[in-house]
Amino acid sequence: MKAYGSLFLSIIAIFLLLAAGAYFSNTFEEQRTFLELFFLAGALLFVFSILVIFSAIGFKSFALFLTLFATIVFVVFGIEGTLLVVGMTYFFWGSIFAMEVLLFYNGVVSAQKWFEERYTFKSFKNEYYAFYPMMLMLYLLLEWVPHFFYRERLLKFSPSRVLEVMKDILKPA
Repeated sequence: MKAYGSLFLSIIAIFLLLAAGAYFSNTFEEQRTFLELFFLAGALLFVFSILVIFSAIGFKSFALFLTLFATIVFVVFGIEGTLLVVGMTYFFWGSIFAMEVLLFYNGVVSAQKWFEERYTFKSFKNEYYAFYPMMLMLYLLLEWVPHFFYRERLLKFSPSRVLEVMKDILKPA
């Protein structure tokens, strides 16, 4: 745990030194250079953070691809493009995962096979928590909206029940 503390302090020190350099610069050109370095360091920290986050939640091979792609997008389009790529990746992968969870919850056998082929319980649990908002959003769009407009029967959805059932079905990590 001490390694994380020293890493965090090192990152803070880098940003403080760059900010101090920008503040105490004698000329506008020096100030601009320090500010560019400040934003570049922030962008690199962001890309590295995305790699760590995706690696931690189970996208091991995908994380390297996404980081490389996000870095290329950052170089070409800047931080806005990188945020767009990461946001769209979260949205699309989360939608797929949430749809499979909803199908599994409603008894579709192919959804259970999909999870058994791709996940251990630990990796499922990580993605379950990461994409929890997507599951609720998809449930609202697929169940509540038709219920209000067409008066269709509303199917109940319990995400915690899915987690309990998956604990028995999926292999332990």
